Formats: sequence, structure tokens, C-alpha cells
Amino acid sequence: MSWFKTSITGEDPEPYVEPEDAPKVRDPSIPNRMVTDKAANKPFLSYKTYREKQKQLHEKWLERQKIRKEKIARGEEVGPEERDPTEPEEVGLVGLLKFIVCVIALFAVTGKLFAGSYTWNYESKLEHLKTFIPTDQRYFSERTLATYDGSLSGKPIYLAIDGDVYDVTKGKAYQPGGSYHYFTGIDAARAFGTGCIQARTHLTHDLRGLTQDEIKTLEHWKDFYANHKDYKKVGRVAHKPIDPSSPIPEHCKDRKDDKSEKGNKKGDNVKKEERPTTKETVHEEL
Repeated sequence: MSWFKTSITGEDPEPYVEPEDAPKVRDPSIPNRMVTDKAANKPFLSYKTYREKQKQLHEKWLERQKIRKEKIARGEEVGPEERDPTEPEEVGLVGLLKFIVCVIALFAVTGKLFAGSYTWNYESKLEHLKTFIPTDQRYFSERTLATYDGSLSGKPIYLAIDGDVYDVTKGKAYQPGGSYHYFTGIDAARAFGTGCIQARTHLTHDLRGLTQDEIKTLEHWKDFYANHKDYKKVGRVAHKPIDPSSPIPEHCKDRKDDKSEKGNKKGDNVKKEERPTTKETVHEEL
């Protein structure tokens, strides 16, 4: 507590005097000098000893290099050049990759032991990181998607179904004047589910009120476009929120009634093959 006393009185502290019986060792940096073998000096002494050994190893290596050069000058055969044992070894790219792999493996094993999961139950967060991986897909606004309906020369033809946008330029039925051109530039997911193509109110992404059978039909069409060899997914469309208080589009008439009345209605120019209600028939044209 002498430091506390000197801070109060302002007096100089008493000089430290090492006990005469304190164990001492040789100072590796200064010949014929002995220093106290106490804990405070051990790091210094260990480093000095290490540096002395390194110096000796380097000098021996230089001597071997000198002998090797002399042999080469005399035309004698020599082995491969020896690396300086005191030179720090560079990690390199391979070593760095090995270190990273070891760290990942250790992380996974400890996660399995302590959390029961190799990813420490971070699956959901890892899935979220996938959204930051660059892709060739993009987000479309409804206004931007509408410009890909084939009316502008040089632009591809897109359609959307339940938010997913596909390039259907190779499909003849989607070209201007084609039997399915009214699907282009919009998300007509409801019409794909209900088959109400003649009802323009069904050419929308609004899926409220659909029956289980209609949802299954929609899923069928989603699989059709997702697995089609000629149609490629190019992104997603960002829809405006649907007002829950807005009226749900009314269902069109039963197909049997619609078929019997089709010829009797004046001005009804919607062709039967233009309605994607029979999967096999429609697939042939799409």
C-alpha cells in the first residue's frame, strides 16, 4: 500500500531492492549479466532465448549455403536448395482455404452438439440471405409489365401468374392477334383458376373467393409455366394491395350453359378454343 501512502503525502516511493537470495539466470542478450528469475522477467527472457536460437540457426544455414555455392562452382552435384529455417512460413491461398474449411467444420460440429443443428438453427436466416444473391430476374411494377404485351417492337412478351413473370415470346398464341394474347402484360391468375376468360374482371391477380378445385387448377397452370421448356421465369410482379372491402369478381356462367348459349348470343365472338378450360387442348396451343 506504499503507493497509496505516497499519493497522499507526495513523498517519493522507496526504491525496490531485490533480495540477495532471489534466484537469478543469465541474460541472453548481455554476456556476464544476471537477472532475477521472476515472473515479470520470464516473457522477456523467453523471447531473448528464442531470438538467440534463431540467430544460431540462421548462421548455420548461411554456412551451409556457402558450402553449397562452393560445390556448385566446382561443378559438384548438390541437392535441392535448403529453405532458411528462420524465415517465417507464408500461409498462402491453400493454407487460408484449409483454415476456413476447418473453422466452418468446427462451427458445424459444435452447433450439432450444443444446438442440435449444424447451422445453429439459422436455417431461416440463411434462406433470407439468398435474396441478396444476384440473379437474372427482376421485379416489375404492373405498369412496367404492361409494356411487355407485344405491342412494342423488339420487346419480349411476358405474362404473369400469381406474381411470377414468364417470357412467353416463343408461344405463337401470345403474339398480337393470337388466341391467348389477352394474358400478356398482366397477371391473370384468377382467370387461370376459374376459366372465366370472357369475364374481363377475372383477368386479375385477385384470388379471393376461389374454390379448392379452382385453386388446384391455378396450381396446375403455375406448374405448366414453371416446367415449360420454352418459357423462362424472368422475375416477379409487385402488385398493389387489394382493398378487402372491394367486391369479389362474380363467377362466369357454367360452361355447359355458356356453350349452349354461345351461338344464340349476338356479338359473342369468343371462340371455344380461346378458353383455357380443357388442359390437354390448351397445352397444345400454349
